[in-house]
Amino acid sequence: MYPVTALFLLLTLRTSYAAPQAYKRAVTSISASQLSDLTPYIQFARSAYCPTDLLETWECDEACDAIPGFQPTLVGGNDDSIQDFFVGYWPSEDSIVVAHEGTDPTEFLSILTDVEFVPVPLDTTLFPGVSSDVAAHSGFLSEHALTAPQILAQVAALMQSKGTNMITLVGHSLGGALAELDALYLSLNLPSTASINVVTFGKPRVGNPAFAALIDSLIPNFQRVNNELDLVPIVPGRSLGFQHAHGEIHLISENDAIACPGDDDATDTQCQILSVPNILEGDILDHLGPYQGIYIGTLFCT
Repeated sequence: MYPVTALFLLLTLRTSYAAPQAYKRAVTSISASQLSDLTPYIQFARSAYCPTDLLETWECDEACDAIPGFQPTLVGGNDDSIQDFFVGYWPSEDSIVVAHEGTDPTEFLSILTDVEFVPVPLDTTLFPGVSSDVAAHSGFLSEHALTAPQILAQVAALMQSKGTNMITLVGHSLGGALAELDALYLSLNLPSTASINVVTFGKPRVGNPAFAALIDSLIPNFQRVNNELDLVPIVPGRSLGFQHAHGEIHLISENDAIACPGDDDATDTQCQILSVPNILEGDILDHLGPYQGIYIGTLFCT
């Protein structure tokens, strides 16, 4: 591991980005109603940090109260080697929901900035038919594999028992990375009628450009929400072989947000890779929020 000072200098170089000079793609303003529509997903991501016994009965105070009627059917994890998660049915949206807990942002940053991590090919047992050119962060893949089979079984059972093909995947931080892997995993292992919607918050880069392209092609309903100067979404560095898929929504300030076109190559200075060109110009506290006035993390689950 590099000393902290040397690591920061290295990452400053590795995450820097110069905008193409040929043209500048237009961003789209997000309306107040569109921002309001994000609120339930923020609350799901927030609730994933709550103790599992409270999630089982959906009694995690404000976070759970914000989504009345939700029916958890599977809660797992051990707050240690396996990130907490839950699966359930959201009657008002006729959707199955899968949400993963995130992790401490300062500890997570040390993992994300480890220059020894490079994307590795996906396990075709879990991701059948995927080319060996498609690769992702080995740590994320290992964590995902711990819960993938039981989540798949529960989602398939709920699709049958509830008569729905709608699936919503949510997560913040590491939970967002797991939600992205779930999106690909479920799309490859469920019937083609499954309709997958993904909303992540403060998600780091998960895979290489081939991985991002596969997400683009299979998961059209994909939103990755970044808050202000959060530095987690710009790591691991693109020079290490990582790239985001499409769907960036950048919260510039409260009630002010834009949608950035393309994958991880935005040309507008309001988009994340240009507003936070390296980790020295980011703010780790923005990783916790506020997302539409709501903070996400262990301290804010209630």
